[in-house]
Amino acid sequence: MQTIDTLIHARWIIPVEPTDVVLEHHAIAIDDGRIIDILPGNIASEEYQATTIKQLHSHALIPGLINAHTHTAMNLMRGMADDLPLMDWLQGHIWPAEAKWVSTEFVHDGSQLAIAEMLKSGTTCFQEMYFFPDVVGRVADNVGIRACLGLIVIDFATAWAEDADEYLRKGIAVHDQFRTNSLITSSFAPHAPYTVSDEPMERIRSYAEELDIPIHMHIHETAFEVDSAVEQTGKRPLQRLNELGLVTPRLIAVHMTQLSDEDIQLLADSGSHVVHCPESNLKLASGFCQVDKLMRAGINVALGTDGAASNNDLDMFSEMRTAAQLAKAVAADASALPAAQALRMATLNGAKALGLDNVIGSLEIGKAADITAVDLGQLQTQPVYHPISQLVYAAGRDQVTDVWVAGRHLLKDGKLTSLDEADILTRANAWRDKMVEFD
Repeated sequence: MQTIDTLIHARWIIPVEPTDVVLEHHAIAIDDGRIIDILPGNIASEEYQATTIKQLHSHALIPGLINAHTHTAMNLMRGMADDLPLMDWLQGHIWPAEAKWVSTEFVHDGSQLAIAEMLKSGTTCFQEMYFFPDVVGRVADNVGIRACLGLIVIDFATAWAEDADEYLRKGIAVHDQFRTNSLITSSFAPHAPYTVSDEPMERIRSYAEELDIPIHMHIHETAFEVDSAVEQTGKRPLQRLNELGLVTPRLIAVHMTQLSDEDIQLLADSGSHVVHCPESNLKLASGFCQVDKLMRAGINVALGTDGAASNNDLDMFSEMRTAAQLAKAVAADASALPAAQALRMATLNGAKALGLDNVIGSLEIGKAADITAVDLGQLQTQPVYHPISQLVYAAGRDQVTDVWVAGRHLLKDGKLTSLDEADILTRANAWRDKMVEFD
């Protein structure tokens, strides 16, 4: 018998690749942080002697969920300025709050809160876009979760930097700080076309090519954004970005609720990626991303929550369900975005957008053991006819019991193993007490 680190037996294993496959009564063998075998459970017990054996008789194992767009520290602003349009929400409430409160301590505490929430929701990797990405990187590394740090760029001064030169200089330093870390990667994160001018955009394009990392940006989030750009420049934002050389396979375009057929064709021809944030778009009345059209055009579409200040949670199970249901309504087609495709958006498509699909996103031999266990034996997901459908349309994040990242057991029987939940709650409440008068 081969000696290994971990053997996980489960009622179902859903590898995501190939699509729509469900393996019954199988096991995953893990050694040195990687999946070394997926095989029937009875054979696994004969072939492997594991230091740790986990029996999950009513569970489905899926790849760890990938939140392809969020702002972790904004968890501390959850519920601060609800029920407002995007620009009023940003300019009248969020940006002033950030100017007053954002600091290394704020980002540290907010990121811990967000990462705890994500791990308990089955998320094992997230794409960050916020200030002090170095702090987020240290928190993520200490916890053991996988993260892609957004190297934020914006035209105006913030607590993180004064001007484009400083944003870029600090961003590159953060990239260099974590470039040998197996869990932490980075992407350039210009905030949006309307907050970053041409010269910084051109430098971002050049640096991204030199460092071989993605460019992650809010684009075409609202009709107001697109209409304002056309009025001021005569160009749609995506057209301007294309002329600047940014619409390439490196581009991760977030939201994209305002798309023409020409926009979709440009995205398809360029190999760009889209991140759909359905619940944030609904809450802010930003519009509807045409997910079915994008996918039919061959565009890779991933899934994100956005920040908890505009969602108001980091629940990828809820996002999958909303994305699947909304796509059907927008396309006027009940067969649009079936459950298996929604699960793929939340896993392998996210990995592909981040350039990590050779490492994570599916349960395959040789990939990192980033795994989420979901208990489908609970009342709300019984009876089980089709496990993938149950995961997307019926299961909730409260049914996540165990999470592994690179083989490390970060959520064990519902308990966080690398974070102090009581301390996180104390810090969150302390921030609430400080910020409540400002709100």
